[in-house]
Amino acid sequence: MVGALVNGPIADGLSRRWTILLANVIFLIGSIIQAASVNVPMIFVGRFIAGVSIGQLSMVVPLYLSELAPPNLRGSLVALQQLGITVGIMIAFWLDYGTQHIGGTGDGQSPAAWRLPLALQCVPSMILAGGTFFLPYTPRWLLMKDREEEALNTLVRIRRVPQTDPRLKLELLEIKVAARFDNETTAEMYPGINSKFQLTAQRYKSLFVVRHLNRRLLIACLLQIIQQFTGINAIIYYAPRIFQNIGLSGNSVDLLATGVVGVINFFSTIPAIMFMDRWGRKKVLLIGGVGMGVSQLIVGTLYAVYRDSWDSNKSAGWAAAFFVWAYIANFAFSIGCVNWIIPSEIFPPGVRSQAVGLAIGTNWLSNFIVALITPRMLEAITFGTFYFFLAFCIVLIVWVFFFVPETKGVRIEEMDKLFGGNQGAADMTRMAIIRRDLGLTSDAGDLKTKADVDVGVSEVEKV
Repeated sequence: MVGALVNGPIADGLSRRWTILLANVIFLIGSIIQAASVNVPMIFVGRFIAGVSIGQLSMVVPLYLSELAPPNLRGSLVALQQLGITVGIMIAFWLDYGTQHIGGTGDGQSPAAWRLPLALQCVPSMILAGGTFFLPYTPRWLLMKDREEEALNTLVRIRRVPQTDPRLKLELLEIKVAARFDNETTAEMYPGINSKFQLTAQRYKSLFVVRHLNRRLLIACLLQIIQQFTGINAIIYYAPRIFQNIGLSGNSVDLLATGVVGVINFFSTIPAIMFMDRWGRKKVLLIGGVGMGVSQLIVGTLYAVYRDSWDSNKSAGWAAAFFVWAYIANFAFSIGCVNWIIPSEIFPPGVRSQAVGLAIGTNWLSNFIVALITPRMLEAITFGTFYFFLAFCIVLIVWVFFFVPETKGVRIEEMDKLFGGNQGAADMTRMAIIRRDLGLTSDAGDLKTKADVDVGVSEVEKV
């Protein structure tokens, strides 16, 4: 949570690219401390340092991907982050399951059983850290820093079309229009502010007091809260206990609760990458919300009916396990991906990093609360825990259906229109003047849809 909240100004200052590198360096330090720990306080310190890094990465990676992606592929590309997370969870589950047997599982267990998995965290972190030296800056960040030539070269590199291509020039102009509008509006709203710290503080303030920004922040943060309170990390963190509670015990528990959950989580994320930009965010959220809700309802009901007779009703236990896995599949396909996509795409340039940081910070705070209350709920209200999470699935369905707009295919620079920004006469006049000054005529605007499709097709054909 801390890493996500403080990372906005860092990502604006250092760039999205070097912030990823910084976060990996911090993670390596935390992982080394954990693996080398000789007492519990050292483990806590290492986990805190690594946790700050995870917060930073969970904020900056979707932001980076959304700023590089063409509109028609943005959802699928940002969803790759969730696929990467599920790969990590799956590998960690099976790795921990294997290393727990080093030296036995009793008092003679070797310290390598826990030191090895902690040390192996460094491997993917070093790969990503090294890879940042080959990553481009995002064109939007470069234009924030008035580095237009580099922005154009980056677009040439990632779109793989000639510098003279009119679609490329159109995309660059759209980004320039949004950046210039944001700069002029900021200068007008906060005259005389030269301090970067004061300007950043005012931008945070604007997220809460400017109506169309407030609406976006509410959507981004509510999505994170609801995502956690549908129960995903309650199941991931406490899977062994949940499986034991539904009557599945013995040597199979760890395998069922960890390995299978991880595998289902991974494979169920793949359809989201395939269909996110065809079906749209709303449709995916609604389908997933219904699937998660039905799964929680059935698990809770089976738990209520058979909680005192699991031993004589093994089939009921396996049915409950099946719907726990069905919940995981529906989560991974829907809100597990969309919760990264929407915050990274709906905000204007000047407040984007700050807003994404607040949204992802909300996610981690909600994660902490769910992890804290779940064991107490399982003890106190047993099957009611699943009905509690079901209630949030219902909230998700109703809220998305009535209040969340579809952002599929909408350019990042055009989100203001979708959320009611830039609608005042002065704003519309300023936008028209900027577009005219930059040579973005109405004819050029008419080419936008074709450009989106053509650039996307060019990307797919050349991959």
